[in-house]
Amino acid sequence: MTEPNKRIIELITKLNDASKAYYVDGEELISNYEYDKLYDELIELEKKTGIIMSQSPTQKVGYEVASNLPKEKHGKKMLSLDKTKDKGQLVSWLGNQEGLLSWKLDGLTIVLTYDNGKLQKAVTRGNGEVGEVVTANARTFINLPLTIPYEKKLVIRGEAVIGYDDFEKINREIPEMDSKYKNPRNLCSGSVRQLNSGITAKRNVRFYAFSISDADEDFHNSRENALKWLESLGFNVVYYKRVNKDSLIHEVEEYSKKIGGFDIPSDGLVLTYDNIEYSLGLGSTSKFPRDSIAFKWEDQIAETTLLEIEWSPSRTGLLNPIAIFEPVELEGTTVKRATLHNLSVMEELELGIGDRIKVYKANMIIPQISENITRSKSFTIPKECPVCQGHTKILNENTSKTLICTNPLCPAKQTKGFTLFVSRDAMNIEGLSENTLLKLMGKGFIKTKEDIFNLENHKEDIAVMEGFGDRSVKKLLDAIEKSKKTTPERLLYALGIPGIGVANAKLISRYCQNSWDKMSNLKYEELIQIEGIGEVIAKDYTDYFVNNDNKELVAILDIDETFEKGGTKLLDKVFVITGNLERFNNRNELKELIESLGGKVTNSVTGKTDYLINNDINSNSGKNKKAKELNVNIINEEMFFSLIK
Repeated sequence: MTEPNKRIIELITKLNDASKAYYVDGEELISNYEYDKLYDELIELEKKTGIIMSQSPTQKVGYEVASNLPKEKHGKKMLSLDKTKDKGQLVSWLGNQEGLLSWKLDGLTIVLTYDNGKLQKAVTRGNGEVGEVVTANARTFINLPLTIPYEKKLVIRGEAVIGYDDFEKINREIPEMDSKYKNPRNLCSGSVRQLNSGITAKRNVRFYAFSISDADEDFHNSRENALKWLESLGFNVVYYKRVNKDSLIHEVEEYSKKIGGFDIPSDGLVLTYDNIEYSLGLGSTSKFPRDSIAFKWEDQIAETTLLEIEWSPSRTGLLNPIAIFEPVELEGTTVKRATLHNLSVMEELELGIGDRIKVYKANMIIPQISENITRSKSFTIPKECPVCQGHTKILNENTSKTLICTNPLCPAKQTKGFTLFVSRDAMNIEGLSENTLLKLMGKGFIKTKEDIFNLENHKEDIAVMEGFGDRSVKKLLDAIEKSKKTTPERLLYALGIPGIGVANAKLISRYCQNSWDKMSNLKYEELIQIEGIGEVIAKDYTDYFVNNDNKELVAILDIDETFEKGGTKLLDKVFVITGNLERFNNRNELKELIESLGGKVTNSVTGKTDYLINNDINSNSGKNKKAKELNVNIINEEMFFSLIK
């Protein structure tokens, strides 16, 4: 086999592995910059040799469908777009025609079919020929009309997306660092390709139409008229600007100014001819339509020096490499660090401390290393974990190498427990997210829970860390100091004892009349006498206090053991709360009152429920129906107050 042929096979393998990792597994083996570079090299080799292999990514559209959703063949093959990074080529491509310049949204392409004014079907792009039917999920898109004022058949194409604000909000609600989504596109794909539409409904997916595939309407030979018509039916359409060869470059530059503050993920622009008849007459190649072209941002690249490779720990023991380099200005911001993803990426770049490297922002947002000029290949893989100094080990999985800490007792692997400890219902320390905890563990500042309350000793070092500063450190230390004043039930919940959630912590604290000494010395026989505490929880509880000495932690804290007897008017009564409240600010207020009087609040109506509190007694809600089936008393707030008089 000749050298060019060997290189073609090598490129096809590398590009297909990268595509599968990104689109199916949600992993990133190589950067977008590197992918485009290898893809362009493959195209040139195919032109030069005249050889195109069947598995070449230049011949395939998208990736193979991989889920249990129903499949359906598209009426018209969905092609991908040819692309350029050259503004001059865009102008040449447009020629004397007028065009529409729009965002190239980075989500999941969907084909929608309407008939008789109602949404009938939604199918993903899939591999371009066969997609997945996601109709039930599409019905939950927050801006999609289910009924439109058009009775004939309508087929449109558009992009399902999740904005950066929603992406960050969803990630904040996931405590485990390794379970967080890597980017909005992966989150959107996973949300739309769900078997449970209830999950999709919680993700704030939006749909933006960008073209019409089938409609019995006269748009007077203008795609812009077609988009305006879709808007009149209630659809959101992708933002666009009408352009000609004289205004095109100016509008491209205007888009580039906006992308930094654009909430919807975008990986470039799309230029389409406005003239429908002209577009149809152009036809297409086997892969690309000739009426549209994608513009990828010309990456602003800066040269700098690699200063350090920082190993960031994760909850699963993975040690993720971060490149630290001399600060450079990119896309209007100062950049001094970039993720290296894994050992395979580091080896590909042949990195070493002191190397001259080139960095850029992928899609003008995410810092990446595009090239290593020096290629000293001198980096050393740490043999010890930066958190616990335990031995490290290299794993080879899914074509990529990763580094892990082998110590099962590494504090980083206990991050879930630390995250619970600082959470709102526990010690309530604002500013200590799992990500921040891992950063501080990576520096060796936190190994035990007590260390959290001694971070004052490291404030100068923390202030110069990425994402910190003097103000944020002061704010964090103030929050830690404030958290020292706590209650027995909060501390008990914070310890993370199996089975001891917020409710059980309250039950045990009330049983012991808020005495921490009594709570930490409860016997098994006493625990099982408390309503809601079973044998398994009682054993785990007593085992915990036998094996864990919390005296040092307790000595740091100011525990308020004040106890006020609330009475027993609701002793052993079980309540469920639903609907809007009038006399309480929220359900927690009512819940606390019930518990202070000896009652218990649960989420579901069962045979053990005594009262369902709902101000709309005659409601046909699911909980009201269940309560009637089980002969559970349905009462409003006024009736509740009569119970406790």
